[in-house]
Amino acid sequence: MRVRPDPFLALLLVTVGVASLFPARGAMVGVVDVAVTAAIALLFFLYGARLSAAEALGGLRNWRLHGTVLAATFVLFPLLGLSVLLLPEWLLPAPLAAGVVFLCCLPSTVQSSIAFTGIARGNVPAAIVAASVSNVLGVVLTPVLAALLLATSGGFDASSFGDIALRLLVPFLAGQAARPLIGRFVARHRKRLSLVDRGSILLVVYAAFSEGVVAGIWGRLTPVSLLVLLGICLVLLALALVVTSLGARALGFDDADRIAIVFCGSKKSLASGLPIAGVLFGGPAGALVVLPLMLFHQIQLMACAMIADRVGRRRAALDTDRAAGAPSRA
Repeated sequence: MRVRPDPFLALLLVTVGVASLFPARGAMVGVVDVAVTAAIALLFFLYGARLSAAEALGGLRNWRLHGTVLAATFVLFPLLGLSVLLLPEWLLPAPLAAGVVFLCCLPSTVQSSIAFTGIARGNVPAAIVAASVSNVLGVVLTPVLAALLLATSGGFDASSFGDIALRLLVPFLAGQAARPLIGRFVARHRKRLSLVDRGSILLVVYAAFSEGVVAGIWGRLTPVSLLVLLGICLVLLALALVVTSLGARALGFDDADRIAIVFCGSKKSLASGLPIAGVLFGGPAGALVVLPLMLFHQIQLMACAMIADRVGRRRAALDTDRAAGAPSRA
């Protein structure tokens, strides 16, 4: 299977380039700040209008599966992320280390988790519920976990919870409240509204990297730290895939459920992560904080696409063998 880079990642890289060449300065800084605040509020309002909390919570009857996914997302990952804080700063600068910990606090993806579960012939309805619940809870759990894990290291100011509630939680709850009125409209125009999602994320990235360029933050990056970051992202994903797979097997889940657990419990949401980072991490260091997430996003897409394709082919062959009455192939 040929794995193509995520087109949206290419747009993110272009945005980084634009911010590097044409950073916001002077009066434009205030304009960009206001635009980012409005864009994040609109983004989380649409998240709230799009996600059916009632359906997600109603699907929690398979509580063992969803509990396993949530444990991997909000317990396993944060525990793994804490280890990077032990690395010396010359090896991994503090903003990158904070970015790795923040990455580990994020909810699962929605679209790709469901898509890869389907390709691998797993339990798609369970993946839909698990990913949705993860994102609903992530609006609250991600800032809380980030505060608990990073407050002592100086990577996050816990006193900003009021700002977090105002800029993230309030718009999300407003979207949930408006869902009965605009839910059908949002669902009907999902593709068009996705432009708002992506435009908001690109604006957040531009603001973060623009501030970083003006402050000269790139002087803190070295080839060694970038290689270390790449290695950390690879190890995090590998550990998450192995632990979720072996853990689901040990807990007695069947193959279809195990596939859903692996793909929902091993991935992190770029769409949720970048806007949340824009709220949690102010200052020029915010540019470095989002780098681990951008790198992990592409790695998880490439790795999980190959795994899903391989598992799907194997399960299709097994189904064919069973239908034909032939001996099963391992």
